[in-house]
Amino acid sequence: MPPSAEASARAEFEQRFGSSPDFVAVAPGRVNLIGDHTDYNDGFVLPMAIDRSLTIAAKPRTDRSVRVHSLGETAEFGLDPVRHGPPSWSEYLRGVAWSHAPAAESPGWDGVISSTIPAGASLSSSAAIEVAAAVVFDHLAGAVTDRTEMALAAQRAEREWVGMECGIMDQLTVARATADHALLIDCRSLETDNVPLPDHVVFVVLDTGTRRELTSSPYNDRRAACERVADALGVDALRDVDLETLERDSDGIDPADVRRARHVVTENDRVRRATDALRGGDIAGFGALMTESHISLRDDFESSNAELDAMVRAALRAGALGARVTGAGFAGCAVAAVDAAGLDDFIAATASGYADATGRTPELYPCRPSRAAGIVRLDGD
Repeated sequence: MPPSAEASARAEFEQRFGSSPDFVAVAPGRVNLIGDHTDYNDGFVLPMAIDRSLTIAAKPRTDRSVRVHSLGETAEFGLDPVRHGPPSWSEYLRGVAWSHAPAAESPGWDGVISSTIPAGASLSSSAAIEVAAAVVFDHLAGAVTDRTEMALAAQRAEREWVGMECGIMDQLTVARATADHALLIDCRSLETDNVPLPDHVVFVVLDTGTRRELTSSPYNDRRAACERVADALGVDALRDVDLETLERDSDGIDPADVRRARHVVTENDRVRRATDALRGGDIAGFGALMTESHISLRDDFESSNAELDAMVRAALRAGALGARVTGAGFAGCAVAAVDAAGLDDFIAATASGYADATGRTPELYPCRPSRAAGIVRLDGD
């Protein structure tokens, strides 16, 4: 198991600031089981929070300044008003300070961030820091923000402050997830529903070792393609399109844009069927839909890469029930559903198969479906 992010943050805080933190906020990463690039199209997604987390150990200050240390760097900024700094992880904190209403009522604070979520691996490290920061501001202001409102504030920070046109899935999962469940999200209504996950199935994150920066990746181009097709079809979002309509009315639309839209339309259907399969105990059917989703992301949406494809092939050959690229894609991680009884053999065979195919050494880690962000411990508790 990785070192505890909480323990690391508390120890670093004591070393850096000469006292113990007053409280600790923890936010999980997330892995999306099925439903990628549907969220910003008002569609459906089925992620789960994972037991890799980001921790902020914090203590209030007597002024309105925030001073936070992470990754060998200390960022400091004022809250009256919040201003942009040089590009770095601190922009996510500044964005939340700007977007989340309780920050206006909060004192400043000192903090240390520690994380076991790999950055850039499509496991929502950015949403984790955003929601963790929102939890810190809530705690210091004595506020109890509705978790959907908190997720929306975090999304606004990423979209309008950082400049990444993300959907709501990541922030809502980090803010609302329940242990031992996936979270079905209707990204139009923002309604959520807990979907129990079977004990005998383990979801394994398959880290290819490749990385991307979403603000400089093709992500925004793919999003724009979806919007162009929705406009051409006269609908608010691709959520409102079925496959028959898309195929019938796509004359005159760029064929590449149509392929992107076809993925979204068929993926929304897969999420519904996958949810039904889980609730009905049809794990084989769920796994088949995961793999079908990967093919769609690879061929229609083109958000995979050679390493991700090699990883999915290796996982399926090693006996995965299903496997797919997860998150925004273009690099980073895949996810596989695996029978718990064969987990050790699966990990060894997948790592070996991927290394043989790519020359890279992967990192594979089983994940438990975990709970949402929150304050996990106060001094004296």
